[in-house]
Amino acid sequence: MGKVIVITSGKGGVGKSTTAASIGAGLAGAGKRTLLIDMDVGLRSLDMMLGAENEMVYDLTDLASGICSFDQALYQDKKRDKLFMLPSAQQTDSSSITPSDMKALMYSLKDMFDFVLLDCPAGIGRGFRNACASADAAILVLTPDGISLRSAERAKQLMELDGISDVQILINRVSKKNPLSTDECIHRLQLPVLGFIPEDDAVPLSAGRGCAVIDTESVAGDAFERIVRRLLGETVRYKIPHEKLFHKLKTGFGKEPACKLG
Repeated sequence: MGKVIVITSGKGGVGKSTTAASIGAGLAGAGKRTLLIDMDVGLRSLDMMLGAENEMVYDLTDLASGICSFDQALYQDKKRDKLFMLPSAQQTDSSSITPSDMKALMYSLKDMFDFVLLDCPAGIGRGFRNACASADAAILVLTPDGISLRSAERAKQLMELDGISDVQILINRVSKKNPLSTDECIHRLQLPVLGFIPEDDAVPLSAGRGCAVIDTESVAGDAFERIVRRLLGETVRYKIPHEKLFHKLKTGFGKEPACKLG
């Protein structure tokens, strides 16, 4: 049976969809049958990030309401035969899907895929609840700044109330100019660290070209490769971009995570 992972943050604009696209592409490239579901009803973006915006026929709402079958709704990526996508609807809102709908869908989809990745919308409203309702685990994405961190703390609290205990953090857009250090983010959240993604021009460029960052020769692409390997159970050394020497000494220059995994 497959694993359902929600990719969330609380705050918008921190890189959830970029994360979902790259991790999904990486898992599929590693031979895992993977499904990406865009949960941002009314404002979908995953189809554009994978260069498939003109390929979509049916969507999540159509599938949940029984208008189409699984075979009709799931789009198979042209680059990877093990990567599939289910887009959200553009002409409706999050009220068209309920947590019960998601639980029913995941019951069937977990038998069809090794991984199901849910690209959660921004905020902590109905869309957030729908995405978290059927998740086995979560990747909490944040950037090193106070607003994003506070939003991540709130999302963590709500996921705990929903019974999601397997939560790891991914710190995105790490640069020398960040208001907070990655160490402060880890200390505040007290969660295992999945990885660090450096600020990289390859990220917006790849999105504009309809390809996942993990497919590019870039530092961000390399970071996502490492994250995928960790999700698959490998022990992979951490790279902490632009951190001060003191923090590198504390973490053994990436040999040990700042917060223990597992």
